[in-house]
Amino acid sequence: MTSAESPPLPGATLPDIAVAAVALIRDRRVLMVTARGRDVLFMPGGKIDTGESIADAAVREASEEVSIELRPSDLHELFTVAVQAHGEPVGRLVRMHVFGVDSTAAASVTPAPSAEVSELHWVGFDALDRCPPAGAEVLQRLASAGLID
Repeated sequence: MTSAESPPLPGATLPDIAVAAVALIRDRRVLMVTARGRDVLFMPGGKIDTGESIADAAVREASEEVSIELRPSDLHELFTVAVQAHGEPVGRLVRMHVFGVDSTAAASVTPAPSAEVSELHWVGFDALDRCPPAGAEVLQRLASAGLID
């Protein structure tokens, strides 16, 4: 916390962190990333900018993090998870809008790490213990939907 910030008032509700993420699935595995040499797995995605649609944010973040070029029309919303935000004060939720990628578009892209990402990982449900709460919830839902092993 910087000197300009003050702690939340007791009983105050912290605003949710709105993010958009892309679930690129191949061979029953989903693409996740690690950043700055950390071992924690994250979905490719990030915060939604002011005035930006959720799908546009997902497209932008996919380009910035895993160097794939998509269009909003290549995406379909799978689900939204709202869980405790990793590394944030208790009670601050991340609201992650997760998009699937059309199979034709998914087959035509080759992900690569960008400046924000150190490594790419194709994972299944067995990677649950390497994820923060939002990523773990995404893996659980993708496995429950029969999309990943």
